[in-house]
Amino acid sequence: MTNRNDDRDHLRGDQSGVAAFSATFHDVVANIEKVIRGKRDVVELATICLFAEGHLLVEDVPGLGKTSLARSLAASVNAGCHRIQFTPDLLPADITGTMVYDQRANEFGFRRGPVFANLVIGDEINRASPKTQSALLEVMEEGRVTADGTGYPVPRPFMVVATQNPIDMDGTYSLPEAQLDRFLMRLRMGYPSVDAELEILEGRQVGRRIEDLRPVMRAEDVVARTAQTFAVHVAPALRRYLVDLVAATRTIPDIVRLGASPRGSIALLRAVQVRAAAHARVFATPDDVKAVAGPVLAHRLVLSPEAELRRVIAEDVVDEILQTVPSPRRLVGI
Repeated sequence: MTNRNDDRDHLRGDQSGVAAFSATFHDVVANIEKVIRGKRDVVELATICLFAEGHLLVEDVPGLGKTSLARSLAASVNAGCHRIQFTPDLLPADITGTMVYDQRANEFGFRRGPVFANLVIGDEINRASPKTQSALLEVMEEGRVTADGTGYPVPRPFMVVATQNPIDMDGTYSLPEAQLDRFLMRLRMGYPSVDAELEILEGRQVGRRIEDLRPVMRAEDVVARTAQTFAVHVAPALRRYLVDLVAATRTIPDIVRLGASPRGSIALLRAVQVRAAAHARVFATPDDVKAVAGPVLAHRLVLSPEAELRRVIAEDVVDEILQTVPSPRRLVGI
């Protein structure tokens, strides 16, 4: 049986450190919102993804600010940023780099590609061939690129923010499940409200641009602040709730053909810790789990053909699971 005093000891984390993290988190959010108007939830989730050391897939129809969100996030952090426009003729070496011959040294050396940056923006990632998409598999999972048997680590922090258009399918290739599973979150922008759209027009009228955003933190600050989120306590009962949610995605055979993997459980745990820290708490709650479960888990589900014919979407499946799996009524020590 868990000792209540032991649980309370876990909660004696660095409250000042979490408070400092929360202040930094909201500084980044406020900076992005200078350009991305009326999408507070989306901006906060994207920032959670940054500090959880995860990768982000932004999927929606054209013109809703997918690339602007990625660029605003990059502009808020004074770190190396490269943008890759994915096209059908793009090759894997155009992303990761290639071996080239150095005449002076009389030997081959590795020339790094644009993936060697703190933040990589992959615009319209589904326009590249599966062969080119697969070039990102290793670096997104292991943080390195292997060339000629040698591993070359990418800098930290490292984040891929990819966009894709789910409507225009001409000349596109669906992302394979292995690629989707490497994204910590998938977000959809959605249309802005009338008031938010008016603010967008006012910003354009006065010349408010992404290029005018000033960074609010450095790359090394992101690494340091990320380390602080690991101190957030996730009680055993909450960890069990988290695992029960993920396991429930694997037990709906008439709707879900393939449920979330343990990688999904790990991603959900990290997102929960960062959200709790963003709210200046040294402990996580069921509300943290419910807030991030959809963006973290939905894109990892492969629906059955029958469910797709009925136009069931993965987000609805996750919402149903959240309603049916009981959350812990009380977390010991909190």
